Amino acid sequence: MTAASREAEGAPVEDAAASSLLDAAARPHRSTGRAPGEPHLVAWLFLLPGAVAYVVFTLFPVVQTVRLSFYTWDGITSKTWAGLDNYRQILHSTEIRQGFLHSVELILFYSVLSIGIGLLLTALMMHTRVRFLTFFRAVLFMPQTIATVVVAQAFTWIYAPQGPLNSFLRAIGAGSFAKVWLGDFTWALPAVGLIGTWITFGLVLILLLAGAQRIPVELYEAARVDGAGFFREFFAVTLPGVRNELLVAATLTTITALRNFDIVYNTTSGGPAGHTEVPSWLMFQNAFQFHQVGLGAAIATVLTVIISLVAFGISRFYTSEPT
Repeated sequence: MTAASREAEGAPVEDAAASSLLDAAARPHRSTGRAPGEPHLVAWLFLLPGAVAYVVFTLFPVVQTVRLSFYTWDGITSKTWAGLDNYRQILHSTEIRQGFLHSVELILFYSVLSIGIGLLLTALMMHTRVRFLTFFRAVLFMPQTIATVVVAQAFTWIYAPQGPLNSFLRAIGAGSFAKVWLGDFTWALPAVGLIGTWITFGLVLILLLAGAQRIPVELYEAARVDGAGFFREFFAVTLPGVRNELLVAATLTTITALRNFDIVYNTTSGGPAGHTEVPSWLMFQNAFQFHQVGLGAAIATVLTVIISLVAFGISRFYTSEPT
């Protein structure tokens, strides 16, 4: 057989192979619905340790707390079913209701005042050029890095009758305003609230500055070309630009105010005469000092529900308005 005849016989075979490949490429492939790579089981295995830790250290204690809230128990002897009696006691107890109202007042210091100061400083820093901005941010954020026990002890010394605050008031001739701040019925709770302001406003400022620095410089330049002053620039450019950061700051600071315990515990222990009692302190006091574990669990459950509703409400408020 000649070379020409072999080429003639091989041509149809090659054409048939090429045709089958083209048909296979044109034929639609059936999707398996699974991304290429490792099976999904591997992803769940990576999530398993975190899920186990969440269930053991978060979900189980919450469920156990809710269960205990329906019992009368001193923490030692057998539990007795109480139904909704602990929740009725919360509704009818003036002391517990006042504790929740105190938390609302603390929100004004932990959240509203902190956000107000943070917005003011953010507007000033974005309106004028500030040297050493990174240094100031680090200093203002420092309260977040200090243990609240240390902060509470420091402010207990500042608020003391012979402490720096009263000494300063006497030095400037305002000695009539000096008082036992943490022992005064009127000023004890605001004094505790100002400690919370000092702790939280640095975090708020860092969040707002991070959001403001992402605002295009061209927007500020355009506003100034249009003759916008400080306040118009703030409401037209800065405030809308930090909307998401405001949501985070409002949520974090409000939750911190509602679950405040360590500051109260280390400064006033709920005094004087219950004027600084908050739900977390009442929960601790009833469960571990008065041995009313069921009532303490009920207070904790109500506080958890309130914190969840407030966080959800803040989120809805910010997301419902048009952007």
